[in-house]
Amino acid sequence: MKVNDFRATRLKLTKLTLEKANLNIKRFFALDTAAYTEGTLSAKHKELMGLVASMVLRCDDCICYHLDQCHAAGVKNEELQEAMNIALVVGGSIVIPHLRRANAYWEELSTTS
Repeated sequence: MKVNDFRATRLKLTKLTLEKANLNIKRFFALDTAAYTEGTLSAKHKELMGLVASMVLRCDDCICYHLDQCHAAGVKNEELQEAMNIALVVGGSIVIPHLRRANAYWEELSTTS
């Protein structure tokens, strides 16, 4: 997935979703946003945790989102590779296609942003 295409589509669909959302959906979106803010754990480490969970759950949209956030938080490639290794160990070989796409997206992030 191309970085700019992903970002534009996500923004458009999130706006549409929130325009139609009831109170509980809006609350969930707010809870999700709040979960990744600085706290006892850094936002950077929380994003890496979100990335691992997304890879194990095999959600490419979530993987791209967390890769964007990791990049913005200053995650280094070595840190990213360690986190993705955890996802591979926890999720098993079914994670490999997502690992491949994640590396391609990360590579594009490095040249796009």
